[in-house]
Amino acid sequence: MKRDVCTINDLTNEEIEEIFDLADRFLAEMGKPERPHQIGGRRSDAAGQVMTSLFYEPSTRTRFSFEAAMVRLGGSVLGTVDPVTSSAAKGESLADTVRVMENYADLIVMRHPYEGAARAAAEYVDIPVINGGDGGHEHPTQTLCDLFTLRRENRTLKDLNVLLVGDLKNGRTVHSLVYGLARFKANIIPMPAKGFELPEHVGRRLQEEYHHHPYAKEALFGGEKDLPPIDVVYVAPDSELNLSAQGQAAAGDDGTERKKRPLEFDVCYVTRLQGERLAPGQKLGTDYPVIDSKFLRGRRYRDTRVLHPLPRVNELGYDPTPIRAASTSSRRLMACRCAWP
Repeated sequence: MKRDVCTINDLTNEEIEEIFDLADRFLAEMGKPERPHQIGGRRSDAAGQVMTSLFYEPSTRTRFSFEAAMVRLGGSVLGTVDPVTSSAAKGESLADTVRVMENYADLIVMRHPYEGAARAAAEYVDIPVINGGDGGHEHPTQTLCDLFTLRRENRTLKDLNVLLVGDLKNGRTVHSLVYGLARFKANIIPMPAKGFELPEHVGRRLQEEYHHHPYAKEALFGGEKDLPPIDVVYVAPDSELNLSAQGQAAAGDDGTERKKRPLEFDVCYVTRLQGERLAPGQKLGTDYPVIDSKFLRGRRYRDTRVLHPLPRVNELGYDPTPIRAASTSSRRLMACRCAWP
């Protein structure tokens, strides 16, 4: 029976952990000594297999990372990087395109501007389909990368306080990440740009499927100062924040009562404005949040990891201060699947 990965929920938690273990092994065996996060050499795991990459939207990291992975595993790649060069420009349907590609390849990796396109394509073929991003819906493989990075940095995903910043309405990486974080019991703290809030259906799913409780900021941190502009916190069941909100004292490893600590952010996940998803004529404000050294100054960000799925525009500061700080303190700035420039 074939397996598709169209959303992060096509994988169980156990399967995600298995993928992480495999990635750890590949890094240990193929990582370059001078830059251990980079892979070198070849294996034969996918020898004789052919992958086709169908990208109907621009891509750098997603397309090249898939193609590089297939080549390094001993397989081959066929693909189109511009729909203008394929029969899609002549009006060919997605169903007909994937039916044809099934005759040439063993696996399809696809990016498409329409939500649900990957799932629709999977219905027409008997080979696996992996979603490299479908409109503003999901980007499950980016989420695997993000969760893997966070697990390596923090050793656990449970009870992390994750601040989500920027275009939370259209950011498909955010939607997949929210579900992945929720499954591993992280606390989710949206900080959207005005007018780009987390979609209602995402918040509802957090509550109904993952049992995250939406607390108003005042209910959790009423007396605290210098909080960022957040309104709600989706708190994981049995987390420290949940116990605090219910007036219960969390116990330490030795069973003694643990003193309540002020909110600190373990992760700050930043996304650009998804301009390609905007309605025609939609006006943009000038108050899109920017994460830079000024924002990261203060006690709440002492151990914050900053992640960005790229490409970045102006929402992530270019000032060198936080980059230098990475080598002298516990704060780390990282860009997923890309070395910091």
